[in-house]
Amino acid sequence: MRKILIVDDEINIGILLSKFLTRNSFSVSTATSGVSAMEYLAKEYYDLVLCDYRLEDTDGKEMLIKIKEKYPRTGVIIITGYSDIKLAVELIKLGAYDYITKPLYPDEILNTINKSIETQIALNVAPLPEVSETPKQRAPKQIYNHTDNFVAGQSNASKHLLKQIQLVAPTSYSVILTGESGTGKESVAKAIHLNSPRKDAPFVAMDCGSLTKELAGSEFFGHEKGSFTGALYTKIGHFEMANGGTLFLDEVGNLSYDIQAALLRTVQERKIKRIGSTKEIDLDVRIIVATNENLGNAIQKGKFREDLYHRFNEFSIDLPPLSQRGRDILIFANTFLEVANQELGRNVQGFSQEVEDCFLTYNWPGNVRELKNVIRRATLLTETQEIQLKALPLEISTYARANAIETTMSRNERPRDLKNAALEAEYEAILKVLREVNFNKTKAAKILNIDRKTLYNKMRAINLEK
Repeated sequence: MRKILIVDDEINIGILLSKFLTRNSFSVSTATSGVSAMEYLAKEYYDLVLCDYRLEDTDGKEMLIKIKEKYPRTGVIIITGYSDIKLAVELIKLGAYDYITKPLYPDEILNTINKSIETQIALNVAPLPEVSETPKQRAPKQIYNHTDNFVAGQSNASKHLLKQIQLVAPTSYSVILTGESGTGKESVAKAIHLNSPRKDAPFVAMDCGSLTKELAGSEFFGHEKGSFTGALYTKIGHFEMANGGTLFLDEVGNLSYDIQAALLRTVQERKIKRIGSTKEIDLDVRIIVATNENLGNAIQKGKFREDLYHRFNEFSIDLPPLSQRGRDILIFANTFLEVANQELGRNVQGFSQEVEDCFLTYNWPGNVRELKNVIRRATLLTETQEIQLKALPLEISTYARANAIETTMSRNERPRDLKNAALEAEYEAILKVLREVNFNKTKAAKILNIDRKTLYNKMRAINLEK
């Protein structure tokens, strides 16, 4: 049940709104002053605040600023007794979802509230207290939306990403999403779609990396029955399926030059023809593309059309790797743990301190996708209340121990005798190579020119193997 806080110093209005919203399946609290409202917000999370602009101890603008500063994932709607366009624009810029003037009409209020909450859900705007930098502090859990898979973090990189999504979502711009593999480009594309005017229309995702030249035309544009050998039925292409909504093209850099030319015509003319048909179909599709390649370099090498690139690049978002998102890693981990518990019917409550420290030091080459898979595997293996280090893949737990050993080495005094100096140099060389090959022991042994057994023994000597 969604929670709403009504802030109005006119008690009768508060009572009327409360009864109306309770009848419409909301959990409602009422406050008659700004001070009491902030006390309510400090105690529990509210999806939405309905705040009167004129209050005895403050006004709606000041309340909006305070709420957005302390509880940025709570929606705010301002109610006022007079209409002022300049004030409405200012409040929207400050973060209010909407601005309603009295007299209040039930249908209008309910419609505005539902839309506001839908927007909050789509962006995963859940109660998220500040994450303490104290190592022993547990990361807060964040509501996970199964519809869009998007998790908003608290780091500067995450806040910047969320701001860009909020900025471009209401427009019709084509968007290029760039970033390393596994950073969550499709989830960002879904978040953009769900916060756009097209949110009730289809979101269609297409993996361009798996397309062959022969199949691409049919997948994009569809075909008529009998249009070529093997066309046993009429097929609707991805552009037509996404008509009115959003088409997400993943790994667009893998498309052949011929298909890029056909795409350019479609994007320019906003029309398609199924293969084997003479009928043109009008298109109203927003296009979001994703790539982990540098398309600028691909253009210089003649692998990607510059004119198509500029058609797509009306707005671009670069997704940060997981290693640059600080303690957001623990937010993601707790989120994925909740999902894994639901999938597997488990009730694992969290992570040991050793595991949390390991998550924060590991470099996550597979980014969010790798973390999600690690959590699912660990949840399956865990039979206690907390996930322990032994449930993690060996390369991750070994990485953590290597970090600890390296830190210990750097803190200790440098050895004074040649034997210890040689041992330390050997251990540092082993650690360096292991890191370079992401703790693949076969590759490390080959680079170090020793057999695997010798490498295991040397790793065991410095507590890298148990």
